[in-house]
Amino acid sequence: MRPISAATLRGWIQDGHELAILDAREEGEFGRAHLFWSVNVPLSRAELLLPALLPNPRTRVVCVDDETGPAHRLALLVERMGGSDVSVLEGGTRAWAECGAAAGYVLFSGVNVPSKAFGEWVEHHYGTESVDAPELDAWMRSGRKMVVLDSRPMEEFRAMSIPSGIDVPGGELVYRIGDLAPDPETLVVVNCAGRTRSILGAESLRRARIPNRVVALRNGTMGWQLAGFQAARGESATYPSGRPASADLALQRAEAFAAEAGVRRIESATLAGFAADETRTLHLLDVRAPDEFAAGHAPGTLSAPGGQLVQATDRWIAVRGARLVLVDDDGVRAAMTGAWLRLMGHRDVYTIRMADLPSLPRLRIPVLPLVESVAPQQIGPGTPILDVSRSLAFRAGHVPGSLWGVRTRLAPVCARLAGAAEVVVTSEDGRLAALAAAEVAALSGARVRVMAGGMAAWRDAGLALAADRTTPPDEACVDVYLRPYDRNSGVEAAMREYLSWEVDLVREIERDGTVRFGV
Repeated sequence: MRPISAATLRGWIQDGHELAILDAREEGEFGRAHLFWSVNVPLSRAELLLPALLPNPRTRVVCVDDETGPAHRLALLVERMGGSDVSVLEGGTRAWAECGAAAGYVLFSGVNVPSKAFGEWVEHHYGTESVDAPELDAWMRSGRKMVVLDSRPMEEFRAMSIPSGIDVPGGELVYRIGDLAPDPETLVVVNCAGRTRSILGAESLRRARIPNRVVALRNGTMGWQLAGFQAARGESATYPSGRPASADLALQRAEAFAAEAGVRRIESATLAGFAADETRTLHLLDVRAPDEFAAGHAPGTLSAPGGQLVQATDRWIAVRGARLVLVDDDGVRAAMTGAWLRLMGHRDVYTIRMADLPSLPRLRIPVLPLVESVAPQQIGPGTPILDVSRSLAFRAGHVPGSLWGVRTRLAPVCARLAGAAEVVVTSEDGRLAALAAAEVAALSGARVRVMAGGMAAWRDAGLALAADRTTPPDEACVDVYLRPYDRNSGVEAAMREYLSWEVDLVREIERDGTVRFGV
């Protein structure tokens, strides 16, 4: 590990070689101010995230923080996991900002910034047509022939949607539209929570040259709510499962867009060569729907549903300049996703059919320590339970009476466990709890066991749950960057601020000077 200056890092960003900039702070802290090309790898979850984000240990890595210390600890962890070219940004984000925004050393707020900025660029570049909430409401009341397609995952759709909407995540839109709107006279409206997935979803259909008029709902469900209209909640309408009848037409449309963008389709031998090349990073991503991936997938692939991959690229791709190979069954979703990734600036983007996949090495997986575990049903009454799940997951459902904390900041909560003979640690699936067990034992002095299977197993066992969206309070949720509708106060003000932030990203990336969208 070696320290580098902000000027050196800026040069590396622009030299064309592979580079991963990893910000070690918690997501809430990262969201306040970070480098455009940095990827958030919170130290509290780093062991779980790094194997997929850094599949090639030879990748050039720079770790960043705000001088609070986690960057050095993350760098050491990367080295322990095999990293051979690891640096730390000397002075962190403060040093970056001191070089001056006028010289391009810009810090960005928010999360998934490259994807959000790209969405705004798409709207400006292509002139994506949009409609505001009052006009959409008038169309609905007039009985106009139309479909409203929500381009988010079902979990978000259930939380809040447009009345009459159908959930069709962005990667599925071109694949499914021929069946959902076969009549060219049907107006197609695409929405999300805010702007990015509305724009990219609508423009996907426009780039696929479907005959229907397509518009994005300006500002999505937030704009709908801010205009005074009632959102639907708990809805589950979605597309029919299985291969659509119009899939062949969808493939023609998608491949034409992919060819324009410079996406290349490869065969088994080429991918085998990529996998064997130790000088380059390979991200191998299955862009089908999550349920299809769960039903069967190739070893060595990660589930990255196409719409979400474009909306939150940094969740899956940490290495700038890596090779990206997108997998699906018949090519439509990989072609559409690949085209957008090329336009986003990823130069080496390829697609391959599942039937053409060679035998590939299995993914690097997180190595968990051996811990003593206990089944949920066997936890004794009154045993203290410490939950290190994400704060929003704790709010949604936790063991009654359990405590919550961020793994790397457990001293205050462990102080409340002083004198306990035994503590049970849990998390969403139990993996993070296993990583935290030794730390809890050292801080509390108690015997520590891990809940086998985590909170997923607790739920599956039908045991009691408590839910409270105020616990932990907003200010304590440093592990997440709260969306406006996750907040307990100031929701509408936060919505307006968020929408303004998205629009302003176009100007901010011009100041940065390292961002080039388009082929």
